[in-house]
Amino acid sequence: MSRHTINKWPRCQHRTLSGRQCRARSSDAASRLCPRHDSTENKREPDLAATLTAGLGEFTSPAPINDFLSRLLLLLAQNRISPRRAAVLAYITNQLLRTVSAMEKEAEDNDPKNAPVKIIWDIPRPEHEHRDQP
Repeated sequence: MSRHTINKWPRCQHRTLSGRQCRARSSDAASRLCPRHDSTENKREPDLAATLTAGLGEFTSPAPINDFLSRLLLLLAQNRISPRRAAVLAYITNQLLRTVSAMEKEAEDNDPKNAPVKIIWDIPRPEHEHRDQP
């Protein structure tokens, strides 16, 4: 074989963060990745947004957040979502829950019904007729 023969299977096209190309051969002539990188690319999680958010609307009260977390727990138990991704989503819902309670407290504070009662201590005395002292 000569040095200049065309490779039936070229090198894997995966590049590292530093820009280096993988040195393994691609898995077949049609594929551009080696078996190792081909399997990692195909392991991406499916889009579960529809499953997690179906019918929830906006997260402006604790009830939809609780429903979301329940669905997230079921997906994690069924091994349909990675623990890392579930942890990130749980953290985000925790932040949402904190802002919901903060918004409710702010609305309570701005409600005129809940305004503190003002007591005025220096009210002038009512005028009375002066009686003659006996």
